[in-house]
Amino acid sequence: MFGLGGQELIIILAIVFFLFGAKKLPEFGAGIGKALRNFKSGMKVVEEGMPGNQPDKTREEGKRLNETTSV
Repeated sequence: MFGLGGQELIIILAIVFFLFGAKKLPEFGAGIGKALRNFKSGMKVVEEGMPGNQPDKTREEGKRLNETTSV
């Protein structure tokens, strides 16, 4: 993870704790969690909207439909 070890992460978290204080950390964590959820849901919508991301079952049904109509 970005070349950071356990000690470096602990030091960074301690500095963040001292800068923002104990009262702001839960709000900060909730904000990050909400941002990640929004990002994941946005990526899911984008992936579903892409034409090549159809499930295999749907592709097989489409192939069968094309074969029967091309006769």
